[in-house]
Amino acid sequence: MPRPRPPYLHRETTRHGAVVWYVRKNDGPRIRVKGEYGSPEFWAAYREALEGRAEVQKKASPHTLQWALDKYRASSAWASLSNATRRQRENIFKAVIASAGNERLSDIDKASIIASREKRAATPHAANVYLKAMRSFYAWACGDGAIVETDPTKGVSLLKGKNDDVGFHTWTEEEVARFEARWPIGTRERLAFDLLLYTGLRRGDAVRVGRQHVKDGVIYIKAEKTGEDLFIPVLPPFAASIAAAPTGDLAFIVGSDGKPFVKESFGNWFREVCRSADCPGAAHGLRKAGATRAAENGASDKELMALFGWTNGKMANLYTKAADRRKLAAAAAERLLNKNPPHPVPGAGMKAENT
Repeated sequence: MPRPRPPYLHRETTRHGAVVWYVRKNDGPRIRVKGEYGSPEFWAAYREALEGRAEVQKKASPHTLQWALDKYRASSAWASLSNATRRQRENIFKAVIASAGNERLSDIDKASIIASREKRAATPHAANVYLKAMRSFYAWACGDGAIVETDPTKGVSLLKGKNDDVGFHTWTEEEVARFEARWPIGTRERLAFDLLLYTGLRRGDAVRVGRQHVKDGVIYIKAEKTGEDLFIPVLPPFAASIAAAPTGDLAFIVGSDGKPFVKESFGNWFREVCRSADCPGAAHGLRKAGATRAAENGASDKELMALFGWTNGKMANLYTKAADRRKLAAAAAERLLNKNPPHPVPGAGMKAENT
């Protein structure tokens, strides 16, 4: 027998095949429940809607930006995005709707998009994330959505600057050694550390990977963020941690209750573990440390892309380029040493009769 659905929770399939959930009490307003069904985020939103604490979204006027964004978020194009991408862009669109939701689509031009990007210019990463979200929306709106004819994001450039992995401290080798000294092999903390460092997985994949993903000493998992197939050898340090530490049935990393982590709670837990080892890093910083190690040991761009699941060479090139610069600088520094001392002046060191 299927489990009964929670009170007032309704399921609806859009004409694009996307599934949406909403709460409606009797003849009251429909309150959309965001998040993947069954996730902690989903149930938190459900409780807010049930208790009347959720914001009731007003119905948008036709052909406004909010109206169009609502249609986009009910489309199959939106449903095909990863959970992490949808969460990120949901926050962006929420801010866009608050500031310009009533603007008519016909009034939004290239200058409007540039102005919105410039409002975020103090943080180039945020500005570029906004622009990428709007590009994705207008690609749908000009294509399957068929609600606009021209894309105002075309020709609008991303801002230069540190645009990738901003704010994540890359672990140093000294910090790695300090953590290993604080959390020995056999602890859950060290298992999480070794998994992150020796696989390069993102948090969302690190909390999912388990024995069912390992065959012949190789982890096979599909990346949550990009959908790329990852094939990662289980290196000896990680294998030793798996053998010595407590693990779950379907996930290597579990909480004290033996249940798998949600990636957000795992990130918070691991950050506290790092602090107790006097390390300023976090989970994503270990991924960066691993990429740095691999690049400095000679990994190519394509090798880094395969291991870390990057879909283009931009991120890989950052690491290999930095590694090459360090090697070139070290070689150039040697050339600063004067290995060819000047010839002696005439007569210096010679016998008088040979002068």
